[in-house]
Amino acid sequence: MESQVRGGTRWKRFAVVMVPSVAATAAIGVALAQGALAASFSVSGQDFKVKAGKLVGTGFSQYGAIDSGKSLEGKDEAHPVAVSAFDHASITNMCQSVVTPIPFLNKQVTLKLTAGDKGTDVQADQLYIDVANLDSTMAEFDHIDIGVAAGSAKMKPKDGEKTNPFGFAQQADKATLTNVQQTAWATTAGTFKLSNLHMGLSWGSGEGIECY
Repeated sequence: MESQVRGGTRWKRFAVVMVPSVAATAAIGVALAQGALAASFSVSGQDFKVKAGKLVGTGFSQYGAIDSGKSLEGKDEAHPVAVSAFDHASITNMCQSVVTPIPFLNKQVTLKLTAGDKGTDVQADQLYIDVANLDSTMAEFDHIDIGVAAGSAKMKPKDGEKTNPFGFAQQADKATLTNVQQTAWATTAGTFKLSNLHMGLSWGSGEGIECY
């Protein structure tokens, strides 16, 4: 299917930076499955994969930022990301995976989390995701405003985060993305509720072990 072009913007390419917030914290996943709790997930020096059948989000805004952290070797690192914010998001068929090396065994372990795949979507409020790359087969935006100043009052940066007042940003009343695959560095949310949560650990990595 050809991507929609409006006002000189090719939407399939534009979707790469219109990032859906679809990661969940594995560390407190069981608690999240039992009720809506504040959530934060990041992997120092590592990105993680996220896949979703569909994301429907309202109150969307996005701006560029730099994530900082430590690598597995303890070195300081900086990662350019697109930070996407949603007032609320519903996510169908969510999968998250992260690969961790075990140097002394010369092996890798993959943690994989799935939720929202039994008829009840994952629900999130005040959701932020720091993403490096995204693919989606279809992206639709309602009342989109492209080129908003990142320092404007309309933008909603994370607590304690400063935006460049001269930076590029965008916003939309609603965003719908289908068949999403992305890599991310961090996710935070006011609440994150995971229905039908399942977590598992497997030796190795790659297709059939990770989300994609």
